[in-house]
Amino acid sequence: MSSVSIIGNGNMAKAIGGVAAAGGSTVEYLGRDGGAVAGDVVVFAVPYPEVESVIATYGEALAGKIVVDITNPVDFATFDGLAVPADSSAAAVIAAALPQSKVVKAFNTNFGATLASGTVGAETTTVLIAGDDDDAKATLAGIVTAGGLKAVDAGSLKRARELESLGFLQITLAAAERVSWTAGFTLVA
Repeated sequence: MSSVSIIGNGNMAKAIGGVAAAGGSTVEYLGRDGGAVAGDVVVFAVPYPEVESVIATYGEALAGKIVVDITNPVDFATFDGLAVPADSSAAAVIAAALPQSKVVKAFNTNFGATLASGTVGAETTTVLIAGDDDDAKATLAGIVTAGGLKAVDAGSLKRARELESLGFLQITLAAAERVSWTAGFTLVA
């Protein structure tokens, strides 16, 4: 089993921690202001604007670890786009800042409620995972599936941009009350 450190303590942190614990992983929650990182897998469960300070606080401790970026870099000033360049992603920014870590993008297309319940409508919740390290993606997929959810390899870290766009769409639909915060996208095979 894996050891998972989650930086953050909001709904997403708790939902992801619940999935990991249900699958037998050891889970620790860390504040944004420091602490020892025990996990082999480290989840950034903070809003995108806080990522830079999390990296400044934990950066060296993340070398050699799998870092899971769950952020959606929403431009909160306009709520009408993403706050990263069109040819980039939050995950790419994180990967550039943590060159000794194995960065993957996951969970950003899921709401906390669908992770906690394990379902989207009548379907099992699906977690899309993008990254350049196949072993890192497989490790995270193992944690997800052991916790009772589906995991799908969405491709290289370049696919993080599309995942972030999908996450943004889902957030804007829920914020406009066109779907509920318990809704979500799923894959049906």
